[in-house]
Amino acid sequence: MTPDIFDACRQGDTDQLIAICESSPDLVNLTDMKGFTPLIIAAYNNQEHAVDILIKLGADIDAQDVAGNTALMGTCFKGYRAIAQKLVEAGANVNKRNFQGAPALTFAATFGQIEIAKMLLHKGAHTNFPDSRGKTSLDHAILQENIEMVELLEGHQTAG
Repeated sequence: MTPDIFDACRQGDTDQLIAICESSPDLVNLTDMKGFTPLIIAAYNNQEHAVDILIKLGADIDAQDVAGNTALMGTCFKGYRAIAQKLVEAGANVNKRNFQGAPALTFAATFGQIEIAKMLLHKGAHTNFPDSRGKTSLDHAILQENIEMVELLEGHQTAG
């Protein structure tokens, strides 16, 4: 049985991940049936070291799954600040939108990830991108009744 790059990323098995990528470098951007790449899997599973390895190996930082979600969007909804920081520092597009029109900031706002929202805003995230329902990140913070997030986003209004 061939080692599975997705399992290695999910489990944070960096030795196996390195071995797989050394023998088949093209697998770094492989996608599964859901459009998940190894980077998306590693990020969604809070595997910081696997994320580091994949970034160094040239993983597509802004790859999107079948819903248009990126690794950064997943970390914003799950609250994995360290990985979000790594992705942003590696050049992740903070304004990339999924297929419903939501950027990473919308996920941070919806799930109350204030520190991640601050980081995204510092890196130039726009606050006024409407999703497919016409709701902006600020609108989602208001719906969640997250006063701290509302105040943060109101202080950073940008054109979308």
